[in-house]
Amino acid sequence: MRTNLLSIGALLACLFIAGCQDHRELGDPSQLQVQSVASGLAAPLGVATDPQGRLWVTEVAAGKVTLIMPDGQKYPVITGFNVAVSPENTPDGLNHLVYRDGMLYILHGVDEKLYKVNVASFKPGDQPFMASQLDSEPIGKFVLDYDFGPSDTQDSNLYNLTFGPDGDLYIADAGANAIIKRSKTGQLSVFATVPGIPNPTMPMVGPPFVQSVPTGIVFDGQKFLVTTLLGFPFPADKARIYQIDQAGNVSLYQEGFTSLVDIVLGANQRPIVLQVAQFGQMGPMPNTGRLLQSKNGQISGLLQGLNLPTSIEAGTAANTYYLSSLADGTIQRVTY
Repeated sequence: MRTNLLSIGALLACLFIAGCQDHRELGDPSQLQVQSVASGLAAPLGVATDPQGRLWVTEVAAGKVTLIMPDGQKYPVITGFNVAVSPENTPDGLNHLVYRDGMLYILHGVDEKLYKVNVASFKPGDQPFMASQLDSEPIGKFVLDYDFGPSDTQDSNLYNLTFGPDGDLYIADAGANAIIKRSKTGQLSVFATVPGIPNPTMPMVGPPFVQSVPTGIVFDGQKFLVTTLLGFPFPADKARIYQIDQAGNVSLYQEGFTSLVDIVLGANQRPIVLQVAQFGQMGPMPNTGRLLQSKNGQISGLLQGLNLPTSIEAGTAANTYYLSSLADGTIQRVTY
C-alpha cells in the first residue's frame, strides 16, 4: 500500500460512488465556462495534450491509454497495463503521462516504471499497442536502491512528470517524496527531496512531522514548481507549493493549500492548481475538489464542487484547460 500518496485507491474507495457533480463557479461566472469533453472513462487519472488538440488519457481501472479527439470520440491507444488491487479493493497502476514530439512518456506506479512509445503515426481506429510491447525503464528500482538517509521512506510511486532544461525529464516520486531527474540520455539522479512540515494539529494527531508528498510538477523556464499533498492526518490549509531552482535547491513558494494533486501555468506564469478533496472524520469528502489560482501571492478559487479531480492540463488554445475526474470518469474543458 502506498502510504504517502494518500493511496489514490483509498480516495477512490471513498468517492467512486459519489457521482453528483456540483460545479459552482467562484467569482464572475461569465468569465468561465465548463463543458463536458468525454464520459464513461474507467478512472481517468492523467491527461496530456498534443499540438493537434487531442487528449491522451490514462484509465487506471482499465489499464489503458485512450486517445480523445476534439469531437469527444475515444480510441484505445495502449492496452494491457497491469491493474493492481489496493487494500481498499480499488484499482491502482497507471499515473500521469506527457506527450512530446510524437512520443508518450507514461508512469506506472505499481510497475515502478517509465513506459515510452512513439505515437506520431497513430491514427484513430488503428490497432492499439500492447503494454508489453513498449520500451520501459525501471526508475523505481533506482529510487528504492538510493539511500535517502533519515528521510528514506523505502517506497517509490512514480506519479507525475514534466520536461525541464535540455530535454531532461523530472519525475515527482510520491512514494520517496523526491524529484528524480532523468537526462535525455537516460541517466538517473535524485534532483531534490521534498521536506515535510511539523504536525500542526493540537492536541497532536499522528506523527510529529507530516510528509509533504509531491504530486504535480511544472517548469516555468527558470524554476520548477511542485505541489504537495500532506500525509496523515491530512491537515487543511497547510499544503505548500515548493520552488526548486535548477541546482536542486528547495524553498517555499506559497502555502495555505489543501491536498494539491496537480499544477499548470496560466497567463503570466501564474500557477493554477488542483485540490483533490477536503478531509473529514471519515476521510476525503465527495465533491470537495477545487480549482485554484495563485496571483500576486493571493489564492483565489476558480471552481469548486469537483469530484476527485486528479489532473489539470493546458490546452492548445489560450485560457483553456482540461480536468479529469477519477470518481466520475469524465474529462471537462474549462475556458475563460
